[in-house]
Amino acid sequence: MSARRLICCLVCLSMLTGCGRVVFQPQQQTAQAIQLSPEQQQTLAQQQQQYQSRASELDRDNQELESLLAQSRQESQLLREQISATQDQLRATTDQLAGLQQEKVQLQDRTQAMMASVKTPGAAGIRANNTLLRPLSVGSLPGVEVRQDGDTIRVSIPADEVFQYGGAQLKPGGDQLLKRVAADLLANYPEQVIGIEGHTDSAPPASPQFPTSHHLSVAQATAAYDLLTRSAGVPAQQLFVIGHGGNHPRMSNATEAGRQANRRLEVVVYPEVVRRR
Repeated sequence: MSARRLICCLVCLSMLTGCGRVVFQPQQQTAQAIQLSPEQQQTLAQQQQQYQSRASELDRDNQELESLLAQSRQESQLLREQISATQDQLRATTDQLAGLQQEKVQLQDRTQAMMASVKTPGAAGIRANNTLLRPLSVGSLPGVEVRQDGDTIRVSIPADEVFQYGGAQLKPGGDQLLKRVAADLLANYPEQVIGIEGHTDSAPPASPQFPTSHHLSVAQATAAYDLLTRSAGVPAQQLFVIGHGGNHPRMSNATEAGRQANRRLEVVVYPEVVRRR
């Protein structure tokens, strides 16, 4: 009996000890939720609302900045285009001014050459004034006026009948009118010095080709000179040109009729004679 008891004790001891191994199982801690007071919950909700509001404001500011940036880029592009257009216009204006300056120099050279071709008063003979006053057939032409002015005879021709308005280009029929005047003068005054005077009204020139009225009047007188010397047989040494602009009006510029009368070309016969070579 003692042996059986001993065996039973050993078996029980073995079951209790787990065959010599001891298993340790720590106690599991149960997570407990954090409990907030109503005041803390309210404060947390307010802070969250403030953060959301601030985030919305930052988003709106970002959108406004992006819009301003796009607008700035568009304005910068427009400014670059305007600068480019202005530069193109400036180059065109510079080229135009250079062309006008060249034309002015050429006109001055031609005027000086024509003036040099006229004999000086010391080399010319003087005739009595009454020998100049002769009947001219061109005086019967519409708009053409012949009058004595001191020592000279003036043949006034309406510029509107000879040139395109505001320019120095001959209009149809204008060349024939000048040729008739030249033929009449050569028949009656074959040796007299003849001046071609351009006159305008007080209005500024309509064409940018002529900066002032003096430029226009000189250009018209020069155009008449070219026609008379090339096509009407008038010797170049017998002629000279003058441009008075609007300095010598015959009538008031207050009316259209007066301005039209002041726009004229005057062919002036002087008592001096040109000695032929």
